[in-house]
Amino acid sequence: MDIRALHAQALLTTDRFVAAVGAGRWEAPTPCERWNVRQVVNHLVAGNLWVRELGGGRTIEDVGTELDGDLLGDDPAAAHAASVAAATEAFAAGDAMDRLWPLSYGERPGRVYARQRFVDVLIHGWDIGRALEPDPRLPAALVDACLELFDSRPRMFAQWGFAEVAVEPGADPQTRLLARAGRRP
Repeated sequence: MDIRALHAQALLTTDRFVAAVGAGRWEAPTPCERWNVRQVVNHLVAGNLWVRELGGGRTIEDVGTELDGDLLGDDPAAAHAASVAAATEAFAAGDAMDRLWPLSYGERPGRVYARQRFVDVLIHGWDIGRALEPDPRLPAALVDACLELFDSRPRMFAQWGFAEVAVEPGADPQTRLLARAGRRP
């Protein structure tokens, strides 16, 4: 599993959902009950910019509150696209997957951080898509890879706060993934 490539693909998938948000849809509710579309996108932009900052050698203390608040301005889609480029570039550095990154839960190799970001970006991408249409589809390869991560690290995902919901036996992979992430498709 090339987590760097999966993360980059998830970023692009989510960016397509963000680019499709119409002017009157930024306040629409999402399956992520705490946030509307604009708030989910702001969360993703902040996360992507954290990748840039930490990848550039800054620490959490260095960044402080710089990435708090509204990061979207008047053009949320453009802010998201710029953050996608920044995160992709940071994780593309030759040593990014192996060197230690100063995360909130301690220093971890970049591949661990990329896994975390991959899941966050993919699931929240679906949240945005779901706010826009009844059944947004995620790329099957990304769904399968994300399911594999959930299956291989159940304790980690429980610690991250994912609360699985029940699905019908024989549910398709995307439905199972979303249920693992606490979403009711």
